[in-house]
Amino acid sequence: MTDQYTFKNPVTAYEHIEPPKQHQPEPGLDAKLEPKADLGEDTYRGTGRLDGRKAIVTGADSGIGAATAIAFAREGADVVLSYLPEEEEDAAKIANLIEKAGRKAVKVPGDLKDAAICQKLVDTALQELGGLDLLVNNAGKQVAQEDIGDITDEQFDHTQKTNVYAMFWLTRAAVPHLPAGSTIINTTSIQAYNPSPTLLDYATTKASINNFTKGLAQQLAPKGIRVNAVAPGPIWTPLQVSSGQPKEALPEFGKDTPLGRAGQPAELAPAYVFLASAESSFVVGETLNVNGGSPTP
Repeated sequence: MTDQYTFKNPVTAYEHIEPPKQHQPEPGLDAKLEPKADLGEDTYRGTGRLDGRKAIVTGADSGIGAATAIAFAREGADVVLSYLPEEEEDAAKIANLIEKAGRKAVKVPGDLKDAAICQKLVDTALQELGGLDLLVNNAGKQVAQEDIGDITDEQFDHTQKTNVYAMFWLTRAAVPHLPAGSTIINTTSIQAYNPSPTLLDYATTKASINNFTKGLAQQLAPKGIRVNAVAPGPIWTPLQVSSGQPKEALPEFGKDTPLGRAGQPAELAPAYVFLASAESSFVVGETLNVNGGSPTP
């Protein structure tokens, strides 16, 4: 069976999807996505690179977070899964896959816009996993608007709190418990460098995540804690169909990349595993772009 190590042409390694026009209410479900996203369920092969690690992954029910949680488990990590209560169907599937890999999955539904939920995630990891040494701040909110006048105060506030405040709250709660050798990985975006005119508030948060990552990396490096980020390009996830993209743009989603296609969550997971593992021991404050070839600074 093919896996992430199989020699392949990246242009044709995954389907060139043409998603039909569709809409799901936020936050969107992977179970209802058409076509289905590839989370690496059938292809990711672990090699023990994260044996014994204890992780929190936010937005772990679908998309990039789900693919990362699956990969972490198959590499030997136990995982606390953070997701919204409405995403229980997707989260249950990912928890089951983690347990099939022989690792512990702990589900913690809750809205990260609440600082108390962020603290609960850390407390749960300490209690249920016996510690914490890997934090992936991945949960995100993205709603496309054609005009700045259409971005309500509520939308702007929710986007900031989900993408930036939650990252800050979770990291602040986690750092006192992270031993030397721990890693923090934040999900930024190509939008931090090349913002779409319809994603003003989202792109603003992603630029903030870049700066937070580089500043925190310098602060924590002397303690032996590495902080890095992954910057995805157009990746096929439920975020795109729950107002993340204009519906009429979905059939062309990702076709403007040099590879000519959208990426799949399965293609992101190895980047997170690399940054989480000891293989990247001298990589600190880096933003790893996984975007199909679009130029970035």
